[in-house]
Amino acid sequence: MRLNYPIIFPLNQLTYVGEDDSEFFCQIHGRRFNALSSRYMLPADEEEVRRSELQHKTIQFLFNGKNYVGPIADVLKPKEAQERCRILDLGTGGGFWAIDIADEFPSAEVIGVDLAPVQPREVPANCTFELCDLDQFYLPYPSEHFDVIHARFMHTGIENYPRFLHEIARMLRPGGLVILIEPDTEPIADEKSASHFIRSGQPSGMRGWFTLWETYRRCLRDKGIDVDIPPELSNLVASTGEFDRIVSQEGNIPIGFWPKDPVALSIGQLAWMNYDIMLPAMKPLFLSSGMRDWEAKKLIEEAHQDLYYPLVRASSRLHIVHAVKKAKHP
Repeated sequence: MRLNYPIIFPLNQLTYVGEDDSEFFCQIHGRRFNALSSRYMLPADEEEVRRSELQHKTIQFLFNGKNYVGPIADVLKPKEAQERCRILDLGTGGGFWAIDIADEFPSAEVIGVDLAPVQPREVPANCTFELCDLDQFYLPYPSEHFDVIHARFMHTGIENYPRFLHEIARMLRPGGLVILIEPDTEPIADEKSASHFIRSGQPSGMRGWFTLWETYRRCLRDKGIDVDIPPELSNLVASTGEFDRIVSQEGNIPIGFWPKDPVALSIGQLAWMNYDIMLPAMKPLFLSSGMRDWEAKKLIEEAHQDLYYPLVRASSRLHIVHAVKKAKHP
């Protein structure tokens, strides 16, 4: 379902508590979804906002209490005769990153963009939120306008991710910083990926969990999503030809309560809660892809069984890239 909205809808126009925002949502198989994009098939409701917060806290632990990687403080240093620095948060979700960054850099203008108005209305004065479908060939923001662009957990809603990266490069000023974080959708058990178990013929110890993620990846492909984007992130950034100082990192995320290290245990607990919410949130996608209700229910129940009573150490992987846009040559 798509509605004919302005290309950008500034949410500061929705300022009053209780104001009706129902036109921005639709119901799909019993869950509330955004009404702007039929490609992104995870809900836009209170449970999903809670999951967005869990993801935000997970990354803060992974980044040793910080909200970012890369030289963001240097990029945002005041420069003589320069106008206010601008930060764009693409796929802001519940808005947690944008709000934290606005608090940390009060002299910067922060804009968070998402498909649905699920962000809080009371935010720092230098933080605003807008609605926009980012799955477009051209994004409706000026060229060389932003100092920092941040995008995470975006690839499952973008058909042409390489084009998306070209648009990020266009919108960044020379010397500007991009920060990208994308999760791998291939499950891991005892530090071995699904492809390892397929090649070796060994049991994964998490049959229900692995089957669910295989099904999820197939449904994403049917939606036109390239599920192999995350491990190729740094190569895709390099292939734009627009960036220098490309730094690629992997974040190994334990799932559950098996880590011994206190920080890793905190990350594992947060990840466990994230997936506990995410599994039932996948059901509308499965049903929309033609699966029968009892099949989707069984798939999710068996994956939940592996999550609740694990026989092996489950984990996932984040791909993290930051890069600086090349300076212009005279």
